[in-house]
Amino acid sequence: MEHVITIRTEKAELAATLHYPTGQPGKAEKDCERWPLVIICHGFIGNRIGVDRLFVKTARELSALGYLVLRFDYGGCGESTGDYGAGGLDVLIDQTRCVIDYGVSIDCVDLSRVIVLGHSLGGATAVLTAARDSRVKTLVLWSAVAHPHNDIVRIVGKQEYERLPLGGTIEHHGYQLSSRFFESLAQHQPFEQLRKFAGDVLVIHGTSDDIIPVDYASLYQKMFWLRSEGSCELDLIYQADHTFSAASAQAAAIEKTANWLNFIHKRSHEWNDWTI
Repeated sequence: MEHVITIRTEKAELAATLHYPTGQPGKAEKDCERWPLVIICHGFIGNRIGVDRLFVKTARELSALGYLVLRFDYGGCGESTGDYGAGGLDVLIDQTRCVIDYGVSIDCVDLSRVIVLGHSLGGATAVLTAARDSRVKTLVLWSAVAHPHNDIVRIVGKQEYERLPLGGTIEHHGYQLSSRFFESLAQHQPFEQLRKFAGDVLVIHGTSDDIIPVDYASLYQKMFWLRSEGSCELDLIYQADHTFSAASAQAAAIEKTANWLNFIHKRSHEWNDWTI
């Protein structure tokens, strides 16, 4: 069961789709009464559908396994109102937190299993959100941006970026990107902030990603390993591109994510059964 909803924020109305569970993770567990929540954050000038319907397929697969899934369009993207990037990366973080507000307000949500899955710039946004919002318990990073300013400048094109007038905008695929947007990207460093997040993390990246370097994946894992709490697993998908566009790559990303989420839940449940 899927519902199209609107989540209102200070500066935009966010279009979103809520997928209710059609299955139950850990069916053998008689005490599993509440649903884990997965929030999907799309990337730079993306939308909640995803390239080749990646996020639609992900949401439907996870809901079939018993997850409540919420995918949404950032302001100015997809069907949401507002201007993308008008308030910089800070606004993307704020909008993510507003979506979390909505998600955790649903009565049947298991607050101990709030998962944020971010792709590309959405991955960096997920890290920065989790670093400041303790409601996020688990992170899944797909092809995650590590250096927001440098990575987005490279995507837009250095020559085009150098034409950006102070206080002005440049156009990229129909989006007007302001100097404020790029200034905000430069102010946020996921590698510096991630130590504030103490939960478990899964990092997935395609070895043929020509948009965001696959080397970022191992760097993310190393930085997460430096924390005193929380685990971090890395899974590379051979020959997968940035958006996992091949059917086999899509299936692998979704399956690896689902298997890992079920694994950490089972591990946590077993640990809770231990007595000393």
